[in-house]
Amino acid sequence: MTLTIWHNPRCSKSRQTLALLEDNGHAPQVRRYLDHAPSESELRAAAAALGISPIAMMRTSEADFKAGGLSRDSDDNALFAAMARHPKLIERPIVFANGKAAIGRPPETVLLIL
Repeated sequence: MTLTIWHNPRCSKSRQTLALLEDNGHAPQVRRYLDHAPSESELRAAAAALGISPIAMMRTSEADFKAGGLSRDSDDNALFAAMARHPKLIERPIVFANGKAAIGRPPETVLLIL
C-alpha cells in the first residue's frame, strides 16, 4: 500500500496526523506541499479521491483567499488554480491510501481509509 501525506510541519493537526500514522505502524511518504506545491491536476485528483468540491478542501480564512478575489461561489477552475499558486490555501493534512483520501481534521479521520 502506498501511503502519502501532504504535510505542513508547522501545523499541529498535520503533526498529530503524521504521528498517529506512525504510531499505527505506517511509514507514509511525506510531501511538504508548501515546498512542492501540487499541480492543478493533482488537486483535481485529490478532490475526487476525497469526494468533495474544491471549496471544501480550502482554508477560506487565509489572507490569500480574499486577496485572490475568491469566494465560496468562485468557479472550480479558479479555486484549483488558486490552490496551485498558493498551496497554503489547501486544507491540511491530506492523506492518500488505496485510491482514497482523507483530511486529518480530526487526525483519526485518516484511519478510515487504511
